[in-house]
Amino acid sequence: MSKNLETPSNRPPSIDQIARAISDLDLPHPLLVDAAREAVKNFNGGNVVEEARKIGEITSRKLLSDVINATGVLLHTNMGRAPIKIETQNEHFRFSNLELDLETGERGSRHDRSSKLIARACGAESALIVNNCASAVLLVIAALAEGSGVVVSRSELVEIGGGFRIPEILEQSGAHLVEVGTTNRTRRKDFEKAIIKNNVSLALKVHQSNYRIVGFTETTDISEMTDLGVPLVADIGSGLLDSACPWLENGPPKWLTGEPAARQSLESGAEIVTFSGDKLFGGPQAGIIAGKAELVELCAQHPLARAVRPGSLTMSALQNVTISYLERRGSSIPFWEMATTSVDELKERANKISTKFTTETSATPGGGTLPGVEIPSAGLQFEGDHVKFFRQQHPPIICRMDNDKTVIDLMTVHPSDDVFIDAAIKKIY
Repeated sequence: MSKNLETPSNRPPSIDQIARAISDLDLPHPLLVDAAREAVKNFNGGNVVEEARKIGEITSRKLLSDVINATGVLLHTNMGRAPIKIETQNEHFRFSNLELDLETGERGSRHDRSSKLIARACGAESALIVNNCASAVLLVIAALAEGSGVVVSRSELVEIGGGFRIPEILEQSGAHLVEVGTTNRTRRKDFEKAIIKNNVSLALKVHQSNYRIVGFTETTDISEMTDLGVPLVADIGSGLLDSACPWLENGPPKWLTGEPAARQSLESGAEIVTFSGDKLFGGPQAGIIAGKAELVELCAQHPLARAVRPGSLTMSALQNVTISYLERRGSSIPFWEMATTSVDELKERANKISTKFTTETSATPGGGTLPGVEIPSAGLQFEGDHVKFFRQQHPPIICRMDNDKTVIDLMTVHPSDDVFIDAAIKKIY
């Protein structure tokens, strides 16, 4: 078909002809036209239709689409962190009672649903949902400490991916930073001195979620900071609800040891905790503020709260995940389903694909959580670099390189996607 469209005068066919020739690509017609125009613009006597097809394929790959995460990174930031289930009850459109009180028929609050469920799940008096954890920290500081100081240990002035820095968040909130302690050692008396000498309204404890300081170190636990005279906010970041993991039949996995949890942080004395919805919580991107009702209410009433509030899709997804926690159905939460899959199960799946390439691997939590932690896993391993080949499959299979070998880690692959991996391997071997 492409050859027949080339004109005898070696001029390219019309834009419309080229767009129709590549209409089998899963793209809207205006994007096919754009691809055709770019191909004609770059025309140098070659096969303009094939050039347009290549441009269209690149456009298609740049659109948001499903991919198979075979990297072994459970919370891969580049792939949306925690996978979530999209559940729909009806094929036709439906509205929701996002801000409708079904009892009175009047306008209600979007925070009367998912937020209350999350508060119940982590043992808080109240909770508020915003669009990510950075927003949660920003809103809390702006609402509780604008115009005054916030004490933070120097060892906790973190930066995470995307340029999120605690000092800059404090500056944007209207509060000012009061650093205490040293890089490696901070004691309670450091906080006490700083609060006496400065106009301080808040103490902030930040979990070192993506790095570790080892050696001659000392930190101040939440339980040691409960009566400093100012509210204590604990940004635990990763979003573990309860260190006991009551939603898992066999309790918490060993690799979670030492990870701070919302329930225990509140029980230890934090008035507010903030954490992400798309990390260990296993939900969509969101930021959660949970703790004492009067402090959460101050956050809810702040002008920034409206600017960072999430929409109905996020609220609905969070509600579904939280109900699973309350019903102690961890296996119905995709993150926990894959994170607790045994090595034997993974080996069995790998063997069904190819016993020749089956291997033991090590998965990682990812998403800026539990640095250095490895989780025993299994998958497939091939000599040489085939990463680009797998990435160009339909759907794309994202794997990793390890010591000059291509590794597919099955812990982060849903079992129903094994067929795509099998088909891709057969194209090589």
